[in-house]
Amino acid sequence: MSESYAAAGVDTGQADAAVDALVGVLRTIELDRPSVSVLPNGHYASVLRVAPNLGIAVSTDGVGSKIVVAEQADRLETVGIDCIAMNVNDLVCVGAEPIAMLDYLAVEQADPQALARIALGLKVGAQTAGIEIPGGELAVLPELIRGHPSPHGFDLCGTALGTVALDAIVTGAEAQPGDAIVGLPSSGLHSNGYTLARRTLLEEGGLALDDRPARLEGRSVADALLEPTVIYVRAVLDLLRSDIAVNLLRLGGERLGFAIEEPLPVPAVCTLVAELGDVPTSEMWDVFNMGCGFVAIVPEARAADAVALLGTRHPGTARIGTVTGDGGRLSAPGL
Repeated sequence: MSESYAAAGVDTGQADAAVDALVGVLRTIELDRPSVSVLPNGHYASVLRVAPNLGIAVSTDGVGSKIVVAEQADRLETVGIDCIAMNVNDLVCVGAEPIAMLDYLAVEQADPQALARIALGLKVGAQTAGIEIPGGELAVLPELIRGHPSPHGFDLCGTALGTVALDAIVTGAEAQPGDAIVGLPSSGLHSNGYTLARRTLLEEGGLALDDRPARLEGRSVADALLEPTVIYVRAVLDLLRSDIAVNLLRLGGERLGFAIEEPLPVPAVCTLVAELGDVPTSEMWDVFNMGCGFVAIVPEARAADAVALLGTRHPGTARIGTVTGDGGRLSAPGL
């Protein structure tokens, strides 16, 4: 369990148990037809069989408490990018090409100007990912949604769809010890760990959103916290369409381990969180991306090719480690 995260209000152990309880019930759904689910639970996206050798990949996610920062800073134009990114980046993990996303926007009040600002981010994210937003849902829920400040609260989630050939689904099953781990750089915290980051920086650290601590090299706290999540779709699709055999892994499970030998540079905002919150290195690696926003596992002999191809769209991409046979173990400097 992440102790600092739990102190900030997010008990990851309890959350894992809650997910297990939820999934445990959903697994007992009985159908009067054969199941169309192709992948077991545990992957970033689900795949449904819809025709011979054709699957629809589905992913759903939201922006989380990064929205609190957007409300407090009155910067609503980028969180839509985060919503798109958190969904489409999951789809490409199973080898799918994203095609569309439906958004769900719950608001405390229906403010046309605020909604238009949020939509700007959705538009930019959709164009970056190459997807459509053919529809969605707006729910006005003043009894449920409370803003920071009120009455400007909202929550933003999405469900994205992609297509994938059933014989081309990426599961990571073919990855082997000795394969190379290629890391694509993140832009910052992306959209994870914001409950801990906000508590550490704004409460314990005493910083304001417009403060510019030396560690951030001229950027404000709001600038760092609201940097949009990177959308990796086009680069990963380039890799999947190349002749470089690639496996994108969610979990090594009992079979594989991962040795991070040369991590990507850690974003300054991560360092600031660790310093002001006295967060242990192991917990930082558990909660935050620590500079690596996406990982591709490729044969060692093709590592340089993969780095070159991915680096075209994401400069700073590098070989960061090696797949090991030490099942379930992640090792990295400082851990």
